[in-house]
This record gives sequence, structure tokens and C-alpha cells, in this order.
Amino acid sequence: MSLVLDPAAQDLLFREARTANTFTDEPVTDEQVQAIYDLVKYGPTAFNQSPLRITLVRSPEARERLVQHMAEGNRPKTAAAPLVAILSADNEFHDELPHLFPHFPQAKDAFFSERPAREGAALLNSALQAAYFIVGVRAAGLAAGPMTGLDFEGVRKEFLDDDHTPLMVVNIGRPGPDAWFPRSPRLSYEQVVTTV
Repeated sequence: MSLVLDPAAQDLLFREARTANTFTDEPVTDEQVQAIYDLVKYGPTAFNQSPLRITLVRSPEARERLVQHMAEGNRPKTAAAPLVAILSADNEFHDELPHLFPHFPQAKDAFFSERPAREGAALLNSALQAAYFIVGVRAAGLAAGPMTGLDFEGVRKEFLDDDHTPLMVVNIGRPGPDAWFPRSPRLSYEQVVTTV
């Protein structure tokens, strides 16, 4: 059985897409980011909770502050990328549930009145949304360089607040020279899928 999605789109989003390590200096516009979000916001989350929050790091001053919290090997990439996004989980996402889940507005209190329940749900669902975001960056014809090599607490204190948990930093732009490392192996279907 073949996939319905055009093979060229399959390549763009998955087979030929890679984590970029260098970028050109071509800017990434707010309009491009808006188009990415307007596409990926339709990805499903539990109770439509949509806890992902995106902080765009544009100013040189903010970029310098962020670079100091990146692992040594990630600093040059983050310093040079045209745009950097900090993806985080909003642990107070439940405040939006009456709007986002209108057919059951009581979900806010019935399932998410306690902070630990919110933190677990926010982490899982924002990670799912982060994956959608990366695919959305690819759909825009850009390359993404997601990284978790960073001082999470430092990034939280510098750019967020106690209600937001940083997930990753994503460098975004057009791939530059020698942008790709060799592709690493993947597990086979038989290694991953079990039928019971």
C-alpha cells in the first residue's frame, strides 16, 4: 500500500529532512513562522490542551544570553542561525481549556486542578506539538536544528517563568554549507512493531 502524500512531500518532510548544523544568513520572517504555526496548530493533543509555547529569539542581546546556556558544541550553531525558537510547556494550559475544549469546559477542574497532573500532561502534549513544529518548519522549506544540549534551568530563568518548562531550542533557517551529518541508522519495522 502506498501513502497518499506525494513522494516529493514525503521526502521534504521525512526522508530527506535532516537536522541542520549550519545555516545561510537568509532571514526567517514572522510571516513564515505564522504560516508554520497556522499549519501545525491542528495537530492533536489530549483535550485539545495545546500547551506548547514558542519564544522567538531575535535580538542580538537575547541571542547572546541564550548562547551562554547552550552546551559548548551547540553554541556556534545557535549563535549563527537566522532564527532560534525556545519551545516550552505551559503548565497553566488549563486556563485555556474552557475555550479550547468548549464541549466539556469542566475538564479544567475535573482533570487538571492539581499542578502535578498539569505538568505531566503539559510535558507529554507539548513534546508532541514540538514534533509537529519541526515538521512544519520542514513544510515551509526550511531546516530545523532541534537541540536539548542546554542548561534547562538557566533557559527557564533567563527567558521563561515558573509556569513554563523548556523542552528544547530549535535553530531555524535555510541549510548552509556542510549542514548535514551522515544519516544515522534507523530501527526496522520488525524491531519496532509488535502485533498482539
